[in-house]
Amino acid sequence: MDKIYDLIIVGSGPAGMTAAIYACRDGLKVLVIEASAPGGKLIKTYHIENYPGVMSMGGADLAYKMYEQMESFKAETDFDEVKEVKDLGELKEVVTANNSYKTKAVIVATGTKERLLNIDGEAKFTGKGVSYCAVCDGFFFKNKDVAVIGGGNSALEEALYLTQFVNKLYVIIRRDVFRADAIIVDKVLNNPKIEVIRSSIPLSIEGEDKVESLILENVLDKSQRRLKLDGIFPYIGAEPCTSFLKDLDILDDKGYIIVNDKMETKLKGIYGAGDCNVKNLRQVVTACSDGAVAAQNAYHYIESLN
Repeated sequence: MDKIYDLIIVGSGPAGMTAAIYACRDGLKVLVIEASAPGGKLIKTYHIENYPGVMSMGGADLAYKMYEQMESFKAETDFDEVKEVKDLGELKEVVTANNSYKTKAVIVATGTKERLLNIDGEAKFTGKGVSYCAVCDGFFFKNKDVAVIGGGNSALEEALYLTQFVNKLYVIIRRDVFRADAIIVDKVLNNPKIEVIRSSIPLSIEGEDKVESLILENVLDKSQRRLKLDGIFPYIGAEPCTSFLKDLDILDDKGYIIVNDKMETKLKGIYGAGDCNVKNLRQVVTACSDGAVAAQNAYHYIESLN
């Protein structure tokens, strides 16, 4: 007979790892499936300063501590990409690129991915000056001129991180005001390496073998300007990593998982947790909360099947 897990958790960011810790402590047989590296967006985050009990810590360091804790509770892991989740009634089937697993319940905690600019030159120069991870690639732009596109917390945090390497940094926002926390905005406005370009949008990226310039349009008067640049870091929002759930009818029109306050979807035994859910605030601490809530309610659901 095929092995049947109590719970499969798809994704090992803060939500997924917290869910695994809680579920293992409840005595459940748990499998965590991760397509890349444990930690989710944490591993791409330079500093965490708003996680209770942690004054300041690198995102990758916090992710590793979470992973160590999860491992200590003996959760099984499989590094593979989930292609589909099937609702078979009291059992669910999770199909990966290389395997298939049966389980009593599923928690989806796959987070989000960066939204693309969708402008000319973006695809051509990805990896050749266009990067979506300042922590990963910032060092390669030492003493060079770069732009960060976006006005939210993630964009400004990455901009501040990059200033330790670059010569000059432009922050480009389509509005006249930022969408970030005041404390981060203040740091950006007072950094001598940063110049803010407001009310502007990117039109195209130009170059031969690598990024050489960015064409901007002013949204107010439609005037255009060319910025000579070596690197471009877009941070204009995110999209949920939930395409493998498209046949289950549990997503909103943007692809986020619709859940109640128990993290339950409308399908019994299938839960959402973290940034991939419909929610107002996407932070490490809220992801951990979602994971704990989802795991506890999955435990009670599994117990009801026995």
